[in-house]
This record gives sequence, structure tokens and C-alpha cells, in this order.
Amino acid sequence: MKKISSSRLSDFKSLLLFIFLVLIFSGCGNNASESNTTATDTTGQTKEVATDPLPSWNEGDAKQAILKFVHSTTDSSDSAYVKPGERIATFDQDGTLWVEKPIYSQVIYCLDRVPDVVKAKPALKNVEPFKTVLTGNMGAIAKLPNTDLEKIAAATLTGMTEADFKQQVKEWVSTAKDKRWNKLHIELIYQPMLEIMQYLRANGYKTYIVTGGGQDFVRVYADQVYGIPPEQVVGTAGSTTYQYDTATGKSSLLKNPKLVLNDNGPGKAQGIQLIIGRRPNAAFGNSTGDQQMLEYTKGGSGARLAMLVLHDDSTREYAYGPAQGLPDSKVGTFTQALYDQAKRSNWVVISMKNDWKTIFK
Repeated sequence: MKKISSSRLSDFKSLLLFIFLVLIFSGCGNNASESNTTATDTTGQTKEVATDPLPSWNEGDAKQAILKFVHSTTDSSDSAYVKPGERIATFDQDGTLWVEKPIYSQVIYCLDRVPDVVKAKPALKNVEPFKTVLTGNMGAIAKLPNTDLEKIAAATLTGMTEADFKQQVKEWVSTAKDKRWNKLHIELIYQPMLEIMQYLRANGYKTYIVTGGGQDFVRVYADQVYGIPPEQVVGTAGSTTYQYDTATGKSSLLKNPKLVLNDNGPGKAQGIQLIIGRRPNAAFGNSTGDQQMLEYTKGGSGARLAMLVLHDDSTREYAYGPAQGLPDSKVGTFTQALYDQAKRSNWVVISMKNDWKTIFK
């Protein structure tokens, strides 16, 4: 997600307010190149069959960088070898693992939840900002004052138990569709990135999502979509209040509008240390909000892999930057300065247009 100034994030509502404002207004040939599977030939004997672990990738520098990195860090005879228990890879989500245009999916979730909020509290039907959101008019929604946008965030992301929030998100991701492709948001996952995660896990790496999005939100579907369990999701997090009912003996956590971790920009490195406790060996992002995560990753000793996805395919997905003369964007901004830093720092820039044979699973 786009880099956010820490001075504007005094609490969780401020974070979501910023997102609303930004988004609504924006309208190496080696053994690692093959993995072995078994098959049965006509004689009934088993034989090894070489398969490409990254079939959705075109041959090129980006693919070879991945293969070379995995080979060198998993070959015990290589000086760059990393012990299995120490192999860590982190992935941004929005724009790195799935579509982030025209607005982040979590913002769409907030707007989609308003009708349910009004249904539970009918008196809100003719009260702003809920009245305007119910019209579905994005132009009118964009004109809502900051205080009204805070109300939307607070009403849809806080004030409920963690268990209730989880159920609400679960229902949404199973039905909500992207208007351009008419597919579920959780179906618009980049197949080449799924292959990287699967390839890394097959070679002893533990994969984490490190996102500026809501930690509780992403944890609901991460295992289903990416094969990443909830405890391996690091994201922006709000505080909770512990509740215990002495009559029933049941406990719960109530979600509060107070920011605990802004997991974006420098916060990503801080979140990694707080939750994971190890500097990643590999990190993947797509915007200025991922800069510090890649810097932190590359700052370690030994072999390190840092990669950035450049959205330069307007036909199969979207094209935006403004790096390399691409259209400017307030969503997933990839500046020329970031591109230049990547080249200086030996980070790999992935061209969606040139490096990926296919986009979606």
C-alpha cells in the first residue's frame, strides 16, 4: 500500500481515513531451475520427471534470480546456504499478490458493509455519511468530510468482537466480486507470485504476508488463498479489549479504534521484528510502502533477494507507476526514485508485461 506519514496515524480511524481519501479520489541455469516429481512409465517402473517450478514465468533475469537464490541458499555446499529453520520470505499483499486497483479491497469491504450496519441500526438510514454511501455514488462519497469518513471506518472495522469481524469478512470474501473481471476478489491472485511462494515453501522457506492492510482482515482468507496461516500474517493492527462473561464462562476480544501497529513504510520492518523476529532472506513488494522492508531485507548478511512488481500491463491488468513513464497513481505508487534505487541496490524489478506468461490463476 502507499507510504503513509506516521504523523497522520495517531489512531486506527486516522489510518482508514487516509486510505479513503487517497483511494476514493484516485477513482542462472542450475539445479534450482527444476524440481523432481515421479511418474509411472509403460513398464510400471517409476522415473523422475523434471518440472519447471515457475511455469507462469517467462525466461529472463527475474526468473533466473529467483532460481539462483533458492539454489544457493538451499545447497549445503554453497557459501550462501541458509539453515531450514532460518529461511524467511515476506510478501506485501496489495499490488504484489493480488489486484489493488481501482481501490484496495479492504476499502471496498468497508463501503459494502454500510448496508448491514444500517440494517442493524435503521435510524442511520437518513444520517450522514451512511445515507450517501447507500446511494453508491462514488463522486458523492468522495465529497464527504473527514469526520464522516472516520465514522464509516469505525462502524465497519471496530466495535464488534474479533470473532464477529472474522465472520463478516469471511462472508464478504466468499461473495464480493471485482466489477471489471466479475470474479471474487480472492480469485484475482497473481499466479506467478503463488508459484514463488509454493517454490519457496517446497525448499524449506516459511512465507509471511507483511501488509499495510488490516491484519485481522487478511488473516481471514490468507490460508485459503495463499496457503499462509493467520499467524504468518503481519499487518496494520488495532487494539482490542478482553471481555469475560462469568455467567457463561466465555471470553472475547472487542475491536477498538486505536492503532497498535501501522505496518507500512518503516512500520513493515518494525512489524517484521515484532512478529517474526528474523530479518527476511527474501522480500517482495510493489510500491514505496515496501521500500523499507526491502532495505531491511537486503541489509542482512549472505544471499538476499529483493523484488518489486512493476505494473506495466494495461491489457491484462493495469499500468501505473509513475516509474518508467507509466501513468501516475495514488494507489500502489511506484516512483522513478524507487525504480532507480532498485537498480542501484541490486533489487530485481519484475515486469508484469514481460516476465509473466499469465497473470491470474
